[in-house]
Amino acid sequence: MFVFGRRFKPLFAFLVAAAAAAAVFACTSGSSGAKEKPRYTYKEGQGPAGSLASIDGKQITEDDLMGEDKLEFADALKRIYDMRMERIGRILLEKVYAEEAKKNGMATEEYVEKKVMKGEAKISDSEYKKFVADKHIPKEQLNDQLKERIMSYMKAQKRQEDLQALIVKLSKEHKVELYFSKPNLKVNVEVGGAPTFGKKESKVTIVEFSDFQCPFCSRGAQSLSEIKKAYGSKVYIAFKHFPLPMHPQAKPAAEASMCVNEQSTDKYWKYHDKLFANQDKLDNESLKKFAKEVGANADQFAKCYESKKYSKAVQDDLDYGTKLGVRSTPTFFINGRLISGAQPFENFKEVIDEELSGS
Repeated sequence: MFVFGRRFKPLFAFLVAAAAAAAVFACTSGSSGAKEKPRYTYKEGQGPAGSLASIDGKQITEDDLMGEDKLEFADALKRIYDMRMERIGRILLEKVYAEEAKKNGMATEEYVEKKVMKGEAKISDSEYKKFVADKHIPKEQLNDQLKERIMSYMKAQKRQEDLQALIVKLSKEHKVELYFSKPNLKVNVEVGGAPTFGKKESKVTIVEFSDFQCPFCSRGAQSLSEIKKAYGSKVYIAFKHFPLPMHPQAKPAAEASMCVNEQSTDKYWKYHDKLFANQDKLDNESLKKFAKEVGANADQFAKCYESKKYSKAVQDDLDYGTKLGVRSTPTFFINGRLISGAQPFENFKEVIDEELSGS
């Protein structure tokens, strides 16, 4: 038995992704490069423990192969694992429903959609209103066209969740054994002088690299808020700044947040939430206004912010993240385990629970 803990993707999406990957690796212009391949000798399983290769008798470990690209290796291994898990879910559906689908003259995916899951997902009015409130969508923008787009998105998301729940149910009813391991590559990430939440001695440390002007980071902040509510003192959270060059207001906002943090960590997190909730208002006057609204001393904040006191600290975060291999925001490390992008709370929960249990 296994618990299928990730959001499931339909088969066509998987095939499109595979085709795109094939195009990247197969279609190139110009010559094919060297005609002769390196003369390496494959001796799978014959090397000493922990060694993946040797050169003139000198053993080479996985760490040697990864070098400074450890984060890229971690991301690649995780993507392969996710693809395998998604495919296991697809095969499980095929095994359970293929015969009945054939009897009904349908493809398995169509049969699952129409007969098992009973057609289109339903979204209640209260669910729609909650979504609009959570996403801070102004009422004056809610015309019929936008509402239709929001409802379509919510129905698709709910259908994915329903499909995921079905796969979880089937995984409990059928014996599914996996003969490949979950990647457990960890990157050592230092908290340094970052603003933090929780206790340093907590069993789980989450370090986030983020950008106050990045829309995906706003979603990441929402997941972080859910983590705080769900785990409280069980997690230790650190926020590191990674202002991207295409977001001109991100670095000043980061510096401003550190000026608030100088006065109070509690006020910092309120300011953090305020900035993400107002990403279209990160001009100097708004940054000062928000600082006052969260209870920071206005004069002390203005002196700190205008002197660019934390400019170097923000740049140091950016340089450190770049050295680690961070290329996009938000990027999270949970006890050194990589989670890229604005993932849903459930994906964080899976990793946090594993780290808490020691599995």
